[in-house]
Amino acid sequence: MGIGHRTRGSDERPMGSAVITARAAATFEPVGRSVAAARAFVRDTLQGWGFPDIIDDAVVLTSELVTNAVVHAGTSADVLCVRTDEGVRIEVSDRYPERELPLQTPTRQFGGVDREGGRGLMLCTALAACWGVEYGATHKKVWFRLDLDDRPAGTRSAGPALPVEALPVADPRVRVAVVQIDGTGGISAWNDDAEHLFGYTADQVTGKPLADLAAWPHTPGTSTGIAEALRLSRWEGSYGIRGADGRVIPVYASHLRVRDNEGAPSTVCLLVRDEERAVLQSPPRSSGADASTDRGTAADPFEVFIGSPAPDDLDGLLQRTVERARDMLDGDAAYLLLATDDETELEVRASTGLPSARQRFARVPVEAGTGRYGSARLPSVHDDLNAVPGAVPLLTDTGLRSVVTVPLKVEGRLTGSLGVAAEAPHRYGNEEALRLQFAADRIALAVESARLGELERLRRGSLSFLVEASDLLAGTLDRDQTLALMAQMTVPTLATWCAVYTIADQSSEPELSYVLHEDEDLIDGLKALLAKVAPPDPVPTPGARIWTAPARAAHSEALRSSLRSVGLADVPESSPAPGVSLTTAAAVGGETVVLPLVARNRVIGMLTLGKPADDHFRQEIVELAEDLSRRAALALDNARLYSERTAISQSLQRSLLPPGLPDVPGVEVDVIYRAAGEGNEVGGDFYDIFPIRDGAYGFAIGDVCGTGPEAAAVTGLARHALRLLAREGFGGPAVLERLNAAILDEGARSRFLTLLYGELWPQQDGSALLKVVCAGHPLPLRLRPDGTVEPAADPQPLLGVMEDLELYEQPVTLDPGDVLLCVTDGVTERREGSRMLGDDGLADVLATCTGLNAGAVSARILRAVERFAAEPPSDDMAILAMRMPERPTE
Repeated sequence: MGIGHRTRGSDERPMGSAVITARAAATFEPVGRSVAAARAFVRDTLQGWGFPDIIDDAVVLTSELVTNAVVHAGTSADVLCVRTDEGVRIEVSDRYPERELPLQTPTRQFGGVDREGGRGLMLCTALAACWGVEYGATHKKVWFRLDLDDRPAGTRSAGPALPVEALPVADPRVRVAVVQIDGTGGISAWNDDAEHLFGYTADQVTGKPLADLAAWPHTPGTSTGIAEALRLSRWEGSYGIRGADGRVIPVYASHLRVRDNEGAPSTVCLLVRDEERAVLQSPPRSSGADASTDRGTAADPFEVFIGSPAPDDLDGLLQRTVERARDMLDGDAAYLLLATDDETELEVRASTGLPSARQRFARVPVEAGTGRYGSARLPSVHDDLNAVPGAVPLLTDTGLRSVVTVPLKVEGRLTGSLGVAAEAPHRYGNEEALRLQFAADRIALAVESARLGELERLRRGSLSFLVEASDLLAGTLDRDQTLALMAQMTVPTLATWCAVYTIADQSSEPELSYVLHEDEDLIDGLKALLAKVAPPDPVPTPGARIWTAPARAAHSEALRSSLRSVGLADVPESSPAPGVSLTTAAAVGGETVVLPLVARNRVIGMLTLGKPADDHFRQEIVELAEDLSRRAALALDNARLYSERTAISQSLQRSLLPPGLPDVPGVEVDVIYRAAGEGNEVGGDFYDIFPIRDGAYGFAIGDVCGTGPEAAAVTGLARHALRLLAREGFGGPAVLERLNAAILDEGARSRFLTLLYGELWPQQDGSALLKVVCAGHPLPLRLRPDGTVEPAADPQPLLGVMEDLELYEQPVTLDPGDVLLCVTDGVTERREGSRMLGDDGLADVLATCTGLNAGAVSARILRAVERFAAEPPSDDMAILAMRMPERPTE
């Protein structure tokens, strides 16, 4: 079962004093599309009952009430249409009786039309003859009744019977002024009625421009004046004529443009007093049902479409409209354009019989001028476009000769234009224009409603898109990843292909940094094509601008490829296959727009979006791309700044680390260093091994209080001071005492420091002599070949706390096969909950390292630290392992 199910029937039971003659019912599921289905059901039902006059009101009220049921109440909706001898009653029921309706009381008024609550009931009050609400145990029902107008059967148009005193006052004889205007706008004929009405004789006005006498109403926002109206094939409306006594006489006029036997054009104007307009005014056209009854024929195809359920989507509605318009006037092509919000441009949205892919979303200005759509605001008939080149820019070079266009207006506002064209000239006249205008008036409201709905959905989607894009762009500070995200967010959502140009500084030229196409096979060809095109100028002006260079280059490449394929040009052996260039041209040959990437008042690049051959961008998509470009520009600039500062930071940090481990004769040395914090290469822990003099080497491993840049600053001070003092010949205690003084001299920036410093002398017998000072640092551990682990020094005071230190150095001998392990507290204080690795745990791990070389020892210690807890280490960590190789047995 679809959205709803329907039942129809007839019933003679009375409803009050009325007699029910027919009924139709349907149930609709609680989904958004049910509202459109309910509208179609009511329209079909009333059309079938022969009540076209009340269809629009019934559909509007049903739409609001069904929306309340399926969207706001969240239940299914039952719609019942009842026909009586007095009118039509429509009932909408939902299954949520507990939800109270916002009824109007003296202390509680309905909200405005922009509010959701109470809007449907406010419409009932305005449109329905009567309405009410009924509550039951399982449902709630809102009903309304629409009465039928009393019209004599078979009458096309009639006014009410009025008493004699209510009829308009006229002279004993109704006078119709006949004025003829020549091709220059001057008066060439003036009849007696014109002389009687306005007081001028024919001799007084002949040759004068009608504009000198006419008081023309200038409508704001339009450029149509009396000169333009006189050039139209037909015009009807009100204006004023200044009489001989200076008074302005309101008149109603009907203009018809003709030509004489010699082909000279002129305009015949019939004028009556405005209160006598009924003499000239064209009667309002009756509904399609009435017209078809009078003619004795079926309604034309477009009117059949208007009476049928319209497609739910805007594109489907517009396409159906142009097809019906073409069929109605037996044309060869038809098109429909929608106006922008400011009514200054028209955008092609649907066409038939035209290259729609080439024209879709193309734009033309509304105002008059070469290549402009000057006839958008009024009905217009062009007998032969060859006689007026460029009158309808959309049809240029299409072979179509005659065209009739009419405006789509809602409440006096231009919302679009509908046109039908034929290949033969002189196909259309005023009668076809009236028929097409009648059809346009019937469809204008539905088109505008669907357009607003589409615009609202697009805006909601745009907000979601921008929120997601902002989250993605904010989630990375990597420049290359930011460029990739910019392209991937636009392709294929906004464009077929994308290219990002970046500008390093004000003196640099734009550089092609990233290219993406929805077809991955075309990316290389697109990149090669853009490399041959000069980049767009880095203009800081906000907004998108058209860039034609890629399309021209693509067409040029395609032409050369085609010539080579037919042997009309030399083909180098290294040239790609002709199909590659042709495919690339088709992919790039459409509209291309460039959006500047401006951040912190500087152009840092350009975002280029493109469409395939002969395709155009919608204005809404361009506006969305502009919003995205502003966010992307800031994200790209943040990534650039982060990359620059990261490079500076890493360069400075690397200067704090030893350039490399020296080759110590007869000693295996290995170091593992891990700095805590993302992007940090140096923290509060440090190490160093360096030659002091011939045969003597210094080594150190230390831990500055804290982590990050502040600790790294003390790290640099300590490492460089150790090297300098040791090479000046100071012993271990003297070196550390002077380093302690230097740290205290830093004042508020000083931090306490634990340090293990030693001097190493390798011996000829494979052993090594060491002198070490352990200033508050975790004690070094010595591993014997038999697995015995023991501390190799005693603890002494740390540095950076007291001015007077009494330190001493302790001798240590490493025999062949011995290992000396030095670590920072990031190793021993590794925790998981209340457990800590500690000195004992480290000794247990080291005891398992017998027979391993220095690199394997440090790797096993690191692995044990990492596996001790599930979370990654949060402290700086340094591991220094020195091993004396065992002498080979003879």
